[in-house]
Amino acid sequence: MKLADSRTKRSRPVRTLVVLTILTIVVPFLALGAGVLFDGKSEENPGGASWAPGLALDLQGGTQIVLTPVSTDGSEVTDETVSESINVIRQRIDSSGVTEAEITSQGSGNIVVGIPGEVDQATIDLVSQPAQMRFRPVLTYAQGTPTPEQGGAGGGEEGAPAEGGGAKDGAAKDGAADDAGTSPSGKSAGGAVPDPEATATAATQDPTPEPTDEQSGGKGEGQGDAAATDPSDLAQITPEVQAEFDALDCTDPKNLTGGGGDDPDKVLVTCGESDGMKYILGPMEVDGTHISSASSGLVPGPNGTTTNEWGVFLNFDSVGTTEFRETTQRLQGLEPPRNQFAIVLDSLVVSAPSLDAGTVITDGQAQISGSFTQDSAATLANQLSFGALPINFDVQSQEEISATLGSEQLRNGLLAGLIGLALVVVYSLFQYRTLGLLTVGSLVVAGVMTYLAIAILSWTMGYRLSLAGVAGLIVAIGFTADSFIVYFERIRDEIRDGRTLSYAVERGWIRARRTVLAAKSVTLISAIILYFLAVGGVQGFAFTLGLTTIIDVMVVFWMTHPVMEVLSRIPFFRDGHSWSGLSPERLRIGSGPRYAGAGRVRMPEPATVGAPATGAGASPVSEPAAPAPSAGPSVGERVGAAASTGAPATAATGRRLTIAERRAAERKAAAAAADGSAPDGSAPDGRAPDDPATAGPAASDENEENR
Repeated sequence: MKLADSRTKRSRPVRTLVVLTILTIVVPFLALGAGVLFDGKSEENPGGASWAPGLALDLQGGTQIVLTPVSTDGSEVTDETVSESINVIRQRIDSSGVTEAEITSQGSGNIVVGIPGEVDQATIDLVSQPAQMRFRPVLTYAQGTPTPEQGGAGGGEEGAPAEGGGAKDGAAKDGAADDAGTSPSGKSAGGAVPDPEATATAATQDPTPEPTDEQSGGKGEGQGDAAATDPSDLAQITPEVQAEFDALDCTDPKNLTGGGGDDPDKVLVTCGESDGMKYILGPMEVDGTHISSASSGLVPGPNGTTTNEWGVFLNFDSVGTTEFRETTQRLQGLEPPRNQFAIVLDSLVVSAPSLDAGTVITDGQAQISGSFTQDSAATLANQLSFGALPINFDVQSQEEISATLGSEQLRNGLLAGLIGLALVVVYSLFQYRTLGLLTVGSLVVAGVMTYLAIAILSWTMGYRLSLAGVAGLIVAIGFTADSFIVYFERIRDEIRDGRTLSYAVERGWIRARRTVLAAKSVTLISAIILYFLAVGGVQGFAFTLGLTTIIDVMVVFWMTHPVMEVLSRIPFFRDGHSWSGLSPERLRIGSGPRYAGAGRVRMPEPATVGAPATGAGASPVSEPAAPAPSAGPSVGERVGAAASTGAPATAATGRRLTIAERRAAERKAAAAAADGSAPDGSAPDGRAPDDPATAGPAASDENEENR
């Protein structure tokens, strides 16, 4: 039988509790303890492990810097310029490992940067220095992981690799395509662009000159010490440059900070902003300040039609047009990857499109096309537009924010959390009596798990708890208690139906877990959406809300339910003690009509004299004393009896009654109560209900209803 099969599944609640304790409390506690011991937080190691979670600017205090964007060419600083400046500064701070920084605009053009904790001069310089955009030729590239040392690679008198050698050592080994239209870094900050190409939109193509040995860098042998003939000359890859390139690890966040400061007249070894590649780039060919405009849109087709392909459109000023024409004239005749030019923002490559053979852009109007999406094309266009704005940041003020206010806010937040926790505990004990202690224990376990998680995240990811994050933790107390209430009420419903505690726990869990999972899924989705759409402190609220939601589900499944299974075997709860919160007698007496699903309302069943108890060990419930027959019920009593006599929802055969049949049964019961009939339907004198002397009114009503 299916019922037997379902109950043969052996439950091991104790083992579940042990595993939960080890994985979610013991192991994190030992890991954090080891971190404090071997990588403890100190002045020399501010990012080390600590038993106390890191605090954000509003709780810990820190440094506030007010910056003013200043145009170097006298042009107007617009709101779009300030917005893009904020994005660049936020990227720099996030890449440097600082979290919970607050970056906002103030007044007509100031930018306020708040960094929690102590800030060194290097971080201040990183924030205040201007963004720089430059166009550089690509010499070679490779995957962004450190390259193992190989004998003779760019060393000694051999110098630079042979023609195309950079591509062979870097790109070819990583699966780069051999044709000029493929670029590993044709990716904008917004998404992958695996096949970008720069093409002329309204320019005539000059005749393509044959590349000479000087233009192509020669064969690459014996040229390590030779002077570079042009920015694409492979002779610039000296042994020192090659060693730096091999050791560069672009998976390290420290190497993705950017910040500019590179020498435009020297070779640059850097990483791609989002493509996971590393590059060796030649000296600057075109400065980003010579971009007059940049936009994104759908690429026009050959006959003037509009295609479904997104692209980025560039326009240079007169100086940029001349420099870009000379650059494209040289690059289009080179082999991959030297036919690519890198767009470098803040010393990081944001895109590296290639040129088709024979494509020379003479009118200063370039088009970058490939597998762009609408968002990625718009992102690259915004970055190019920012490079066209020559802006410096002047530090207007720099001040330390006192942690006194933050300490007061933290104290008030913790006080609010303790008040909320106390109210939940009082309600649980009042509503569920001894069973409410399980709610308290589950909340304590969830609190310990949350604290350890935040402390470990502060150590490993630099997470800092803000006041908004504290608000998320306080809200989570109510959400967590709600899961336990749903479970307990399901169990009590089963006990009201006459089931034993062990069976009520099993059936109640099956019904409750669906509700819990549905509710927590909605909360988690809301937290994820809020985290990605919001910025600043709101993200801290969303993060803690999502974290506590996940921990809540773990506690309910792996702690509350197993403990409830253990409690169902203890006589105090199993026998339904009056202080257990699971007494069948108290649940029936204190309950009124309740919804039973499918449009049914279930009335509490009165106990009968001598009826067996529903729970093991429960005492029988005596029937209330009936009124004296001689006195007879009063009018009020007869009406009350009729109202309290619930019409059966099903017939004796189990068939569900229709509305008309239930109404007829209600009238029959009311008439029987008014006439003083016995509960079994017989007349007071003992005559059968079908006797003509007594069956007239009821039969008439029933026949009328059937008609």
